Amino acid sequence: MPEDMGLGRLSAMVVAVVLLMKCINGEDPYQFFTWNVTYGDIYPLGVKQQGILINGQFPGPQITSVTNENLIVSVFNSLNEPFLLSWNGVQQRRNSWQDGVYGTNCPIPPGKNFTYVLQVKDQIGSFFYFPSLAFHKAAGGYGSIRIYSRSVIPVPFPPPAADYTILAGDWFKQNHTDLRAILDGGHDLPFPDGILINGRGSNGYTFTVDQGKTYRFRISNVGLVTSLNFRIQGHKMLLVEVEGTHTLQNTYDSFDLHLGQSCSVLVTADQPARDYYIVFSTRFTSQVLTATSLLHYSNSAVSVAGPPPGGPTTQIDWSLNQARSIRQNLTASGPRPNPQGSYHYGMVNTTRTIRLANSAPVINGKKSYAVNSVSFVPADTPLKLADYYNIQGVFSLGSMPDNPTGSGGYLQTSVMAADFRAFFEVVFENSEDTVQSWHIDGHIFFVVGMDGGQWSPASRSNYNLRDGISRCTVQVYPRSWTALYMPLDNVGMWNVRSENWARQYLGQQFYLRVYSPANSLRDEYPIPKNALLCGRASGRKTRPF
Repeated sequence: MPEDMGLGRLSAMVVAVVLLMKCINGEDPYQFFTWNVTYGDIYPLGVKQQGILINGQFPGPQITSVTNENLIVSVFNSLNEPFLLSWNGVQQRRNSWQDGVYGTNCPIPPGKNFTYVLQVKDQIGSFFYFPSLAFHKAAGGYGSIRIYSRSVIPVPFPPPAADYTILAGDWFKQNHTDLRAILDGGHDLPFPDGILINGRGSNGYTFTVDQGKTYRFRISNVGLVTSLNFRIQGHKMLLVEVEGTHTLQNTYDSFDLHLGQSCSVLVTADQPARDYYIVFSTRFTSQVLTATSLLHYSNSAVSVAGPPPGGPTTQIDWSLNQARSIRQNLTASGPRPNPQGSYHYGMVNTTRTIRLANSAPVINGKKSYAVNSVSFVPADTPLKLADYYNIQGVFSLGSMPDNPTGSGGYLQTSVMAADFRAFFEVVFENSEDTVQSWHIDGHIFFVVGMDGGQWSPASRSNYNLRDGISRCTVQVYPRSWTALYMPLDNVGMWNVRSENWARQYLGQQFYLRVYSPANSLRDEYPIPKNALLCGRASGRKTRPF
């Protein structure tokens, strides 16, 4: 497509072409989005900052979709530096081409555009999108994604009176460029300055409810470095969903949400008519940050009273026990009519065990973060493109060890080779004093165990092989381990990363290349016609339209 076209003309062309394809192929429904990414002045903590806005909004526009819908998102980069969006939790079935991280996509150059073609295939639940390059996430650019069940699929709770989204996370008063310079200099970030709730500081956001009705709150931790606990003054919360999986419906007074995680709770407005605090506070930090918003009863004439309710602070066992209570609802339908428990993950033989240990080595005199001693270095060409065009020298398969090495840290573009339809046991091992949060693109996994101390094969005797929660982001407590079972059912190049954005930026990530020798469209879509080409892939051809 010519890159000097106006937004309207280019968007109209995309719509026309995709609608024609839809009519020919009888595909699932389509939605179309045109987003302009700009800088803008924001004041979330009362200080003027340079934020990243989408269509003038911070947070960005919400995507509301239904299982299997196609989402056509045309992104115009009006920043002065390259930009990419990634889609946290959207599995991109057979289509890592659309994942929006540097290992799979060339950045969108300043003044140019790229159209993502996504399908929320066989998914439901609560997720979010975010900018994946250059520490842009510290400037905003994120927004929520809701995927509803199809009307023919039963949902294991009555329809709520309304559905609210909360994007919460720690925040710095410094611009993202200043924070990036601190990291580039090999230093740790300072402690965050506050917590934002939907882009605003304390009491900047109000959720209105009718007395006696029940509401769904979808909450995501979109922060950079800290876990959060949330609670609602005087109200219980019924957990119903975690990252696309219906859960056992346990009731909580407060709930821990770690970096990159999302969940849904039901809250019934069953208290006297007045206003109540919704509270978020940092977890496992020596200094506790707190932010509040308001739950306002529509018939209330009484403002919020008393101090915000306190929550847990540094208690690890409390959080660990809560995490173990989060389990699959085996009888509920997921995105398909069959019950979630019909997939008996505990009866599948694992084909390979991967042990991944995080560390914080000093490499070449600079603070770094690593996985199995390897601190990831981005290549000059996206790995997916190098793989597709068979460009030598960009990365080496096997550059990510299967087990901790115990050696000093070193820099490498680390890629782990894996076979399509393998079934992995993955053990995250954390010998540090900070909570880790790990995300795996393109897949869900089953959390089978977590505990303190050192993992060993004997730890398997305590695995939950029946109703472990399936999700895409999981925490690992200090000096502890977390184990998962993961079916490798999605061909592509997939990012495995720390959701602590400073650690991710300084190397705590790698790529998992899930490979099928069949080279079939049943396993993976072809390279998109509009794929951006850069680095050593520049000047090559994609494919005919």
